[in-house]
Amino acid sequence: MGRVAHLCGCIILYFLTSCSQSGGNEQTLDSFPVANAAGISDESRSTLASDMYHDKILGMLIGSAIGDAMGAPTEMWHRDDIKIQAGYVDSFDPVIRPGSPEGPWDYNLPPGGTTDDTRWKYLLGELYAEKGADLNARDFAQNILDVYVQEKDHVGQSDDFDPESIETEILHMTWLQEWAKVAKPYLDNEINAYSAALNKFYGGEMACAGMLYAPLVGAIFGANPMQAYNKSYELGIFDLGYARDITGLTAAYVAQAMADSVQIGDIGAVTATVDPQHYFKSRLVGRIAHRIYQDAKRIVYEARQVVNEGKVPVRDYPYDPAYYHQVEEAYRLLDEKLQDIPFHAGEIHLINLTALEFCDGDFKKTIEFVVNYGRDNDTVAAVTGAILGAYLGASNLPEDWKSTALKINRDNLGIDLEELANQIFEGVQ
Repeated sequence: MGRVAHLCGCIILYFLTSCSQSGGNEQTLDSFPVANAAGISDESRSTLASDMYHDKILGMLIGSAIGDAMGAPTEMWHRDDIKIQAGYVDSFDPVIRPGSPEGPWDYNLPPGGTTDDTRWKYLLGELYAEKGADLNARDFAQNILDVYVQEKDHVGQSDDFDPESIETEILHMTWLQEWAKVAKPYLDNEINAYSAALNKFYGGEMACAGMLYAPLVGAIFGANPMQAYNKSYELGIFDLGYARDITGLTAAYVAQAMADSVQIGDIGAVTATVDPQHYFKSRLVGRIAHRIYQDAKRIVYEARQVVNEGKVPVRDYPYDPAYYHQVEEAYRLLDEKLQDIPFHAGEIHLINLTALEFCDGDFKKTIEFVVNYGRDNDTVAAVTGAILGAYLGASNLPEDWKSTALKINRDNLGIDLEELANQIFEGVQ
């Protein structure tokens, strides 16, 4: 398992001890070729300056962690409840909620605490650092299964009288429970069992499974959205239906965002140009992910037509009334497209694209747009933050948010985002 399996161990150690825890392509001095799917440089494709590339990898990781942390205190809330309980969210708040497998792993984390949306990028990033360009879907499935079994064994072997330590172990195990059920038959080449498990994965809904780790893949293939799509699609073995296309596109958005001189509108436009699986040719249906992109553009257009200078019924609102009412109209239009579950890949895709289009690359406003809408706001904000973090680079992210995200993840959660960025950077060389 290499260093990947250390994630759960690092976090276990933190919570049990209350201590902080803290070979490939040639590189020139100024730039290096971005790796293709086989890990071999292709001089016909673009290169990124090495310092810019490292900054954008780190920006993706920090941006995602910021979005995760901003949404974590109000995850799954309705936006009316956010207004009542928190006012307008434009900063980190304490994560006042119990630990959960997919959420924070401890009660009441400090401001900046994150959830599985950050853990998944750490898990895959550590595996990539070990496997490099040879990483494939079987490696990914095996790693998930290995970590799950390790955590399961820890629960069974624990002789600690303190029930809280056992509860923590159970949280770690349960985080990967649904995933392990799919990974095992996949590895065993049992197609019927794999199909049955996949179709029961989180109730058989089109969960946003691959979107949790796809941004990391996009960073590996920076400035090469087609390669990012292909690798992310390959790793999307937990996705149902067009959710797998969205997983590929999520990686492609991050890769496109990392390209030199790209404009914010060029990111979502990848939806129309990167389609190696030919979803546009799908009989009767076409490419649903592209239709969602069109919906996002339509929502933004209609919301911007609103002219209203009326009262803002929310405390601590930092912008002018006209902007507030346009955002509220965008929210109303998004409500018309809600899915049965908030973590449906199509819903997250729509909110993400709407926020990117509406806020035109402004990092703070975009994250605030997503978080204050509610629903699965930490996951959406983690995806949106990853894309914009890759677009802007770590050096251009809000300093207060950036420093808090780095410190809390490193000192409280055992996740060193800077070290992870270094490992990814070294792996693509």
